[in-house]
Amino acid sequence: MDKSWMHSDRRSKAYEFGVEAFLNFAVENLLTATHIRCPCVKCVNLKLFGVGIIRDHLYFNGIDQSYKNWTFHGEPWEATTNASRNVEEDDGHSRYSFVSEEIDMDDNDFGDFGSDPYEFANVIGDGDQPVYPGCRKYTKLSALVKLYNLKAKHGMSDVCFTELLILQGDLLPEGNTIPTSMYEAKKTLCALGLSYEKMHACPNDCILYRKEYEDSTNCPTCGISRWKQGKDSILKEGVPAKVVWYFPPIPRFKRMFQSHETAKSLTWHAARKSIDGQMSHPADSPSWKLLDDKWPEFGNEPRNLRLALSSDGFNPHSSLSSRYSCWPVILVTYNLPPWLCMKRKFMMLTLLISGSKQPGNDIDVYLEPLIDDLKSLWVGIRGVYDAHNGEYFTLRAALMWTINDFPAYGNLSGCVVKGYKACPICGDDTPSHRLKNGHKICYIGHRKWLPINHPYRRQRAAFNGKPEYGIPPEPLTGEEVLHMVENGDRVCWKKKSIFFDLEYWKYLPVRHALDVMHIEKNVCDSIIGTLLEIPGKNKDGIAARLDLLNMGVKTDLQP
Repeated sequence: MDKSWMHSDRRSKAYEFGVEAFLNFAVENLLTATHIRCPCVKCVNLKLFGVGIIRDHLYFNGIDQSYKNWTFHGEPWEATTNASRNVEEDDGHSRYSFVSEEIDMDDNDFGDFGSDPYEFANVIGDGDQPVYPGCRKYTKLSALVKLYNLKAKHGMSDVCFTELLILQGDLLPEGNTIPTSMYEAKKTLCALGLSYEKMHACPNDCILYRKEYEDSTNCPTCGISRWKQGKDSILKEGVPAKVVWYFPPIPRFKRMFQSHETAKSLTWHAARKSIDGQMSHPADSPSWKLLDDKWPEFGNEPRNLRLALSSDGFNPHSSLSSRYSCWPVILVTYNLPPWLCMKRKFMMLTLLISGSKQPGNDIDVYLEPLIDDLKSLWVGIRGVYDAHNGEYFTLRAALMWTINDFPAYGNLSGCVVKGYKACPICGDDTPSHRLKNGHKICYIGHRKWLPINHPYRRQRAAFNGKPEYGIPPEPLTGEEVLHMVENGDRVCWKKKSIFFDLEYWKYLPVRHALDVMHIEKNVCDSIIGTLLEIPGKNKDGIAARLDLLNMGVKTDLQP
């Protein structure tokens, strides 16, 4: 079919006849589609419209001249046969391992690139095509992925990356397939299915501009504008004041089951047996067993996923900028065996919350889209293909607990984690004492968790000068916590956690867990710093000795 009209003037008759011929060709070859992909320079085959709107786009914006093979509109692609053969051949080793190495995806996770089969064929073609004639080491796709990895690793701007691509194209022999712009590179990589959503947020962490607030220009809670304010105090309409990045987990869960090896590993827990009666995997935990017993239809399907959520704040600019905070929210899949579930490629980044301050207790606002997806996963996602068993099934998933350090524990659970009532277990009965000279609150009732006959319980001088006869309190159940926060008993609780929106959350015996690494590191730092008298780390100071004197403990150490 003649495609020379694509380079003609849009006001010419040749362009007009070409547009009509193209639309007729697309309609004839896509008989079942009411909407087809728009190939204009702005939509670049990413958006679906009716024929009339596409005709207007082609006249107003022009057609994407790099779209030479009309594979999205029914034109057969010469490498389709080769692509099909490559999909059917499965020798346990992916032909595209360079992609998994660069972006930490599973070797077999390229079984589906969306609902359009031509997307997969295009990626296969890029994977077969050498970066220049005669090159055996790199293909177009492998070279582009490595270059894009450098861009992300070293923080190149889009303009810098475009100039690098142009330079690479000039350095390589003629006939090379390196894209000439960031725009073309994105079109190639978008077929990998690494999708995300950019959501506008209130700078005061009140709402996300989604659902009923999608078209709002001001926050309904605080009244602040949605748009960014420039240095001249003029609002830049269209430029959001704060953006949250959301990476939907459901498409990635589907992709995991489209890998033969990964789908097999996701049912590993059903075949294992605990031979020593010890907890060696989350499948041995009470939370896992509760889900199996309380919802047997969930537990009887070994492919249903058990998840954990972790989040913490960090400053990506180290000490260069103290006015910036970044909070990633990560999901971990516990169905996998222990040697896989904590691998980097199986830890899913779902949210990236960045801004000049940490979200604090308002982190629930940013978790809303993730909680919505978790609700959908609990109900079930139909039509998920299991490559290991060769069948479709309904995928369900449950969040078992969160893992955080103590301050983030308070933000996610809604529990008070500082002050006189900072213990989540003891609550109102937290044994706290304010140090007059150290100006801090200390907690000294930890011996009650020792066995009743432990010798430390009777020792006085080594601790607070008193024996310990108390017994450890019973942790509150989720139903008790929910009743307290809903009935206004907020002495030890700051808010109702958004996780209670999950149907099963209140029944879980362990809902929030502390990260052992933080505890071990802080305790070790304090001990080593005191023993070696490291400046800034030594806990044995004048204030500490005066507080010991006030408490009547180790009076021989008074200054």
